[in-house]
Amino acid sequence: MRAVIHSTITTVAKNDWDRLFGSHYPFTRYDLLLALEQGGSLGLQRGWLPQYAVVYDENDAMVAAMPWFKKTHSYGEYLFDWAFAEAFERYGFQYYPKLINAIPFTPCQGPRLAISEGVNRGEMLSIIESELLKQHDVSNLQSLYVEPDLSRALTEEGWWQRFDIQFLWQNRDYGSFDDFLAALVSRKRKSIRKERQKVSEQNVQMRTLQGNELTAEFWQQFTLFYQRTYLKRSGHGGYLTPATFKLWAEHLADYIIVFAAYRDGNMLAASLCFKGEDTLYGRYWGCREELEFLHFEACYYQGIEFCINHGLQYFDAGAQGEHKLHRGFEPVLREGFYRFMEAPLSDAIEQYCQDESSALREHLKTLQTYLPYKTID
Repeated sequence: MRAVIHSTITTVAKNDWDRLFGSHYPFTRYDLLLALEQGGSLGLQRGWLPQYAVVYDENDAMVAAMPWFKKTHSYGEYLFDWAFAEAFERYGFQYYPKLINAIPFTPCQGPRLAISEGVNRGEMLSIIESELLKQHDVSNLQSLYVEPDLSRALTEEGWWQRFDIQFLWQNRDYGSFDDFLAALVSRKRKSIRKERQKVSEQNVQMRTLQGNELTAEFWQQFTLFYQRTYLKRSGHGGYLTPATFKLWAEHLADYIIVFAAYRDGNMLAASLCFKGEDTLYGRYWGCREELEFLHFEACYYQGIEFCINHGLQYFDAGAQGEHKLHRGFEPVLREGFYRFMEAPLSDAIEQYCQDESSALREHLKTLQTYLPYKTID
């Protein structure tokens, strides 16, 4: 077995990559990662340098793949490590660069290590880790928002675990949106109905767009919405470039669902989601006019209704936001894992991870007491 680190996904065989990762999770699709590269959303100036780790067997067949990125900052990760970086700086140590196994700008749990049938996950992880550290002098390795299989392997290998709390809507065989509302306590049910009614009273029509309905005109408008949202929130135009959106439109339209708001025939807001095998992933929102409750309608209620109508089991509406709790989204723990090189701060960081994890587990229990459901199976 040998590991090769590719600095661009273009040197990896597309068919092999997609064969290993499969099609159930959109964010590891070859075309999605390629669009991030070729669209200029990744690269040296962006502080995200691709380091795709691939393992080949003695017949040069690809048996494992893992998307890694060399980072010179901690933006766009969502399971943030600013406390670690500040501690390193305070004591005169160098924190960056680091290596992260993640999907850029996408805090959605999913596969981070793909392997062929019969291949040992722990062995592949060790081979890849060894090759990464042979090629790069970094302070630490991180694997973020991992799936359960990799979580177990990382735990067995002694990586330190951290948690993030996110909010996930779960479809309990609802036949309609009203069925979902019927599962809520009366006060929350009435509140959601009032919010949806208020959007309608503002002369807003909601449309679901997908496939060839996502025209060039749509992408031009949505890119402006996206940039406006980030300018207001963070003072910059967002992580994704117009060129990346254009490439997604060309190669990933079948995975994209948009809930768009119109008034008098003009689009005034939109929420862009990706569709997996059993999950809808809410990703980007933007508008040119802010209307009362429109964000909740486009980003939450339309997605819930879509999941019910199309038999999807989960709606992952994005990072953060305890306000989702009152709209039927349930708190769940997501995991990240860390491997630090030997340094004077290692013991302190390990203790920090343990204390933080304990606190978040307790916070999860508290959040669960605020669920709006009459009963939870």
